[in-house]
Amino acid sequence: MQDDEYKTIAGESFGLYREKKSKFIAMAFPVGSKEEIKNKLIALRKEYHDARHHCYAYQLGHETPLSRVNDDGEPSGTAGRQIHGQILSKELTNILVVVVRYFGGTKLGVSGLINAYKTAARDALDKAKIVKRTINDYFEITFDYPQMNYIKRIIKENNIEQIDQKFEAVCKFTISVRRKISNDIIQRLDKINSVIIKPVEICK
Repeated sequence: MQDDEYKTIAGESFGLYREKKSKFIAMAFPVGSKEEIKNKLIALRKEYHDARHHCYAYQLGHETPLSRVNDDGEPSGTAGRQIHGQILSKELTNILVVVVRYFGGTKLGVSGLINAYKTAARDALDKAKIVKRTINDYFEITFDYPQMNYIKRIIKENNIEQIDQKFEAVCKFTISVRRKISNDIIQRLDKINSVIIKPVEICK
């Protein structure tokens, strides 16, 4: 992959593993922030309130990814780390994988749990549609109305995503530019009279 690309999943996917009447339900979700992950975990605890364990792992970000694992009461290293290992094996980020366990009455032992959580997570990820996304930079462009055609032409020629626009005393666009071309685009826009460019933070 190029430096400004990463892999994630296109949408939710599910996996299942059964062992000695224990049932392991795996769910994978594309996510974009810690707040989104928190809300998803709360919702899943309500939906699967009768499950014995809610183990999970997530990977978030691109250049310096943030990750976390949680065994939720299972022996240390048997659940969350195994789930995270499957995420890493497919080189994914911006993803949350949760495996809920319904206890079947028979203990599986450490090796059995490791295999169960690993297999359930892998099943969910094998069924997911993996997609490549680009790492983008976001800018707010302020300009006078007579410059509209110049701005629009640059946006169209470079397939730039326009997120927002406002027409007041001055015009204002918010755009999303693929990182590998962002410097070139900003230089071109900066040459147009009256244009003011400001980087902005947008969670996507």
